[in-house]
Formats: sequence, structure tokens, C-alpha cells
Amino acid sequence: MSGIRVIGGDVKGRKLQRVPGDSTRPITDRVKENLFNILGDRVHGATVLDLFAGTGSVGIEALSRGARFVRFVDRHPAAIRTIQANLRLTGLGGMAEVLRADAFKILETPPDLAFDLVYIAPPQYQGLWLQALQVFDAQGGWLAADAEAIVQIDPREEKRVHFSTLQEADRRKYGNTLLIFFGVKP
Repeated sequence: MSGIRVIGGDVKGRKLQRVPGDSTRPITDRVKENLFNILGDRVHGATVLDLFAGTGSVGIEALSRGARFVRFVDRHPAAIRTIQANLRLTGLGGMAEVLRADAFKILETPPDLAFDLVYIAPPQYQGLWLQALQVFDAQGGWLAADAEAIVQIDPREEKRVHFSTLQEADRRKYGNTLLIFFGVKP
């Protein structure tokens, strides 16, 4: 299996550690590159929430490309250690907060920050991506007015959904990875 690396920005080329074991499914370089090509300049200066963060690869990529702040959330101790190690390896820890917590417990609390970008890459086949979007749809304050929430799932998990405050803006399939982009309705 190939290594994980930062593919753009200030720390381009820096290798990242993997979470030990097989509990995570890191985003491939190809999917990550396409994701950040789609996001483009929206990353610069953004506040980012990386839910089910795993290795922290997506949030670290955002920091490398000029995000102002990233909050990483994962409940697994090995993932938290890996995110912290990867932030040390890249020197980007000063712009990050790492929380060991259940994502849904965090989302149940009143938000302290409206995020510009939210990346949701939960364990597969449990419907967690949909549950997370339902929280964002029902509870105001987590998403800035022009925010984008991106879901990374296996295409077999895909289902068309409708929300009162979110709308699907785009979807891209890369092999066994589907990215679905949701924006806040005007």
C-alpha cells in the first residue's frame, strides 16, 4: 500500500503516518487531489471541520493550502495519536485543534464556530454520513452562510436525500470513492 503524503501547498511532499491497523480508509492521493482542485481558492483562509478524521490527511492538506484553522475529530485513540504526529511532522499544529470525541457528541453541543468547509468521512456502511448531515441540516450555527459539507463514502452507500437547509451541489466518483458536495441553501 502506498504512503500518504501532502500533495500541495506549503508542506507539499511531506509524508504522513497511517493509523495502525485497518480501522481507517485513508483518502487516496488521486481523490484528494481532485477534491482540492474542486475546492480551489475556497480553502485559503477557511475554517475546516474534519469529522472522523482518521490520519488527518484532509485537514492537514487544507492547512498546507492556506486554511486558517482545522478542528480534527475522531474517537479512536490511535487516530488521535496519528493526527497529532502528522501535525508535528508538518509543523502545522499551531493552526489546529484535535479532539478525541464521538463526532455526534460534539455536534450535539452548541457550536462555538461556524465552519466554511466540513469533511465527513465516517466508517463505511453505517449511515453515519447521513446522520451527520441531518445534524447540520437541523442545527444552525455549525456552517457558515456559504459553507460546503463534503461527504466521502463508498458508492454503494449512496442515496439521494433532501434537506431543508442543505442542497447537493456536486458529486464525483473515483473508483470506489464517492464525494458528494452539499451547500447551504440561499
